[in-house]
Amino acid sequence: MSALGRVVRAGVRRRRTQSVAVGLAALVATTCSVLGGSLLVASQDPFDQAFDHQRGAHLTARFDGARASADQLAATAHAPGVAAAAGPYRTVTVDPEPGPGLGMPPGVTMGPMTVAGRGSAAVGVDNVTLVQGSWPQQPGEVVIDAGYHDQPRGLGGSLRVPGLPGAPTLKVVGLARSVSRTADAWVTPETVAALTAPGSTPGYQMLYRFSDAGSADAMAADRAAVTAAAPAGALTGAQSWLTAKQGSDRNTALFLPFMVAFGLLGMAMSVLVAGNVVAGAVGTATRRIGVLKALGCTPAQVVRAYVAQALVPAAAGTLLGVVVGNALTVPVLATTGSLYGTDTSGLAPWVDVAVAGGTLAAVALVAWAAAARAGRLRTVDALAVGRTAGGTRRDVLAARAAALAARLPLPRPLSLGLAQPFARPARAAGMLAAVLFGTAAAVFAVGMGGTMSWVQEAKTRDAGDVAVHPVRPDGPPGTAPAGPVPADRAVVTAALDAQPGTAGYLGNGTEDVTVPGVAGATTVTAFDGDSSWAGYKMVSGRWYRGPGEAVAPSTFLTEASVNLGDQVTFTTHGRAVTVRIVGEVFDPHVQTNELLTDAGSYPPGTAPTPDFWFVKLKPGTDRAGYAAALTAALAPAHMTADTGGPHGSSGSIAALNSLTATLTLLLLVVAGLGVFNTVVLEIRERTRDTGVAKALGMTPAQTVGVVLASVLLTGAVGGAIGLPAGLLLHGLTVPAMGHSAALNFPPAALDVFGTPALVLLGLGGVPIALLGALLPAVRAARARTVDALRAE
Repeated sequence: MSALGRVVRAGVRRRRTQSVAVGLAALVATTCSVLGGSLLVASQDPFDQAFDHQRGAHLTARFDGARASADQLAATAHAPGVAAAAGPYRTVTVDPEPGPGLGMPPGVTMGPMTVAGRGSAAVGVDNVTLVQGSWPQQPGEVVIDAGYHDQPRGLGGSLRVPGLPGAPTLKVVGLARSVSRTADAWVTPETVAALTAPGSTPGYQMLYRFSDAGSADAMAADRAAVTAAAPAGALTGAQSWLTAKQGSDRNTALFLPFMVAFGLLGMAMSVLVAGNVVAGAVGTATRRIGVLKALGCTPAQVVRAYVAQALVPAAAGTLLGVVVGNALTVPVLATTGSLYGTDTSGLAPWVDVAVAGGTLAAVALVAWAAAARAGRLRTVDALAVGRTAGGTRRDVLAARAAALAARLPLPRPLSLGLAQPFARPARAAGMLAAVLFGTAAAVFAVGMGGTMSWVQEAKTRDAGDVAVHPVRPDGPPGTAPAGPVPADRAVVTAALDAQPGTAGYLGNGTEDVTVPGVAGATTVTAFDGDSSWAGYKMVSGRWYRGPGEAVAPSTFLTEASVNLGDQVTFTTHGRAVTVRIVGEVFDPHVQTNELLTDAGSYPPGTAPTPDFWFVKLKPGTDRAGYAAALTAALAPAHMTADTGGPHGSSGSIAALNSLTATLTLLLLVVAGLGVFNTVVLEIRERTRDTGVAKALGMTPAQTVGVVLASVLLTGAVGGAIGLPAGLLLHGLTVPAMGHSAALNFPPAALDVFGTPALVLLGLGGVPIALLGALLPAVRAARARTVDALRAE
């Protein structure tokens, strides 16, 4: 090992605590940055990989078969901007029922299924990937999309279409995956005719890829070109690939602004601690620097030695941060690859390299700036002085602060400690910054916890005291449990009315419908009864007040291109229902397209049968006893009652809260170590002064008091500044998280701090500073007076 290497190793070993602080700060910065960067890449890569592999359709267009012929639609493949096209394919929407072999009880109505007639899985555009089984080869066979919500649980079963003459039966021969979601199922072209109701004309589907499809404006122009090339009025709806991509990116995108905020905090702490450590090392080792120069070290070598003393622990922390960041990325994205049929793990080596390099470069830069002073010191001055002399202006400031503190009605040890930060204002500023960032991290964490609790409450919607829902009947041996069968409304309401303690109840039925211009299925939730206490959070507008009105989340409003006050028409089982949108509801559900309305919005007798009921109890009613009695009464109807809602907790929110707690704890530890490092430097410089004070009668307890008082003012000011900084960070991050996930957060999601919490958080800088200074203070109190007096 070279002489310079031995100097670096000795410096790292001598300043172990400072080295640990630098390493931890680098670990936090790297972990947050790797996780955030990996999520950013992973939120796009799986979908993009699958889309490119399948040559997904940029636009899936639906045409009225009565207004356009197959030849006319085939001619649209030559419209301006079209790079490739496939079709036209006959399409029809059916209402299937499960037959034998699907693991579902007979008679259950499945969601509407859009069926397309295609002779092959690979057609040049939207090359469907088979997951299981084979492509239909003969009439009566069907392959179902793996994303269809009622997909079969086993191949070889059958689907019946009872609403058509002869109740056609389709044999399920395969499961497939279309990244473009062009259909729910595929059959041979000739099978479509058997699935078409008498007197109706099947529609057509065309699949397009365009030369320019990277933005909403480009897609609007492409759609306009296709519309102009087709017969007038023939286009009935179109699905853009950008909509499907937005839905796929939604879950991981929620994490990105959060991770960016923590990454910036970690990077700032890493740079701050590294700069303080190197600056302190230079300030307390003036004579050592002089000795190194006298022995032949050049100024550049001295600077490199002190930069290396910061880079060694920073490199260790960065390496560990890369490992931890990747380890956290894998479970967060565990289902992403399987969702799109890709083998990506979400790990991006170039992100690891970029983050590690950036972190070390930032540490090296700030360490070089602090160590440059060591290279400028003259050898003679360094050997003669032994420690850095204070500047005149700084000495005057320290004297005035000491005089002012002496006039305060405080014990002398406390007044001495309060004046000490003014003797080293630059060092005190570094400590203040550490406390500030620590407090801001704590405020941000509390705010994020409150916001996520608000989101969880919005997701669970614990309306009422008791929830009534169907029991899932067991399927055939070797299959998964079947879906619940909704009970007859009259049976449930009669049991609820007869049960003592019932104050009110609300039914909740759902079904999938189609909305013109909206990709895929839209889930309608129809409420039977007074839904004003349903527990949904409003973003804007109001909750609906009766039939004919509806509310929807921002995702649906954006996709359908509607605003509050506009009318929306949806089609369910051949019936058209029109509602007016009166409010935007916050509903972070997996299904991004939703409408919530009154069951009375449907024609009489056509609303979906409620499958969940929420019950309010009269005051004093025993919830557990009521639920048990109601369960017994509803047993013949295969319904059960419990005191918890049907919605579980969110795994993504739990993961976010866990990450928040872990990263905040690390940042608080780093902040405390930043204070610790500064206090250690102060005590070393004042060793002789402390010895004189002890010789004059200062007790160990008073020594501890002096040290703790020296950080009290800095902690209070840092906490006072860190509070608004944390609030600002929270106020910027939460809306950004919502925007990235296509959600709008109302003001209530941000206003999660109560006055007591704000007061405690504002004072949080004081305990950070005191805890960081406690151990050095105890060590200073235990030091022998004789040894302290012998120090230079």
